[in-house]
Amino acid sequence: MMDQKVARLLNDQINKEFYSAYLYLEFANYYAAAGLDGFENWYKVQAQEERDHAMLFYQYLQNNGEKITFEAIAKPDCSLSDTMAPLKAALKHEQYVTSLINDIYAAAYDVKDYRTMQLLDWFVKEQGEEEKNASDLITRMELFGTDAKGLYMLNSELGARVYTAPSLVL
Repeated sequence: MMDQKVARLLNDQINKEFYSAYLYLEFANYYAAAGLDGFENWYKVQAQEERDHAMLFYQYLQNNGEKITFEAIAKPDCSLSDTMAPLKAALKHEQYVTSLINDIYAAAYDVKDYRTMQLLDWFVKEQGEEEKNASDLITRMELFGTDAKGLYMLNSELGARVYTAPSLVL
C-alpha cells in the first residue's frame, strides 16, 4: 500500500499538470492573437505534454490501487503584456513544477518508496529539459525577437515542433 502523503502529493500533481496545460493554452491563445502562429504551435504542443504528464500520474496511481480525486483547475493568472511575457512566465512556472516534483521525490524517499522514486526519476530529467527549453526560448527571443526577420525565422522554427508522446513504462 502506498504511503498516503505520497499518494496525496501525486494526486495533487495531476491537477498541477492540468493547470500547466491550461497555462500553456493561454500562452498559445496570446500568441495566436499576436499573429505568431509558430509560438502558438509551440505552446499547444507544450500543453499536450502537460496533459500527458497528468495522465502518467493518473495511471500510476490507478496501477497502485489508489483513489484519484480531481479538483477544479484554476484559471491561469498571468499578465501577458508583450511577446516576452509568456516566455518568462513559462520559465518561472517550470521552476515551480520542478520544486513540486522534488517535494514528491523527498516524500517518497522518506518512506523508502523506491517504485515512486523510479517513476519520478523520469520527471526529474524531464523538468531539467523543460527548464532548459524555457530558458533557451528566452535567450533566442532576446537575440532575435526585436528584429522582424529574426522573429519570423524563430516563429517559423517553433511552428515546426510536433508532439511526441512520452515513452514511460508504468
